[in-house]
Amino acid sequence: MTTTIKNSNNLAKEKLLTLLDEIIAHDGFGEIRVEVNILKRKQKEVIIHCGKQYRFVVDAP
Repeated sequence: MTTTIKNSNNLAKEKLLTLLDEIIAHDGFGEIRVEVNILKRKQKEVIIHCGKQYRFVVDAP
């Protein structure tokens, strides 16, 4: 189960860092907003807003 938590968390982290790199390279301004909602069964929903919405369900330790 520990590897599952790391994998689901890593997907959200990688997307956030990728979007940050894109905004820094962009020839203008940008905005990133992150929401975290509590779900049932020890899970959380991470929503990254950056023009589009990227949704991830991650296991909460």
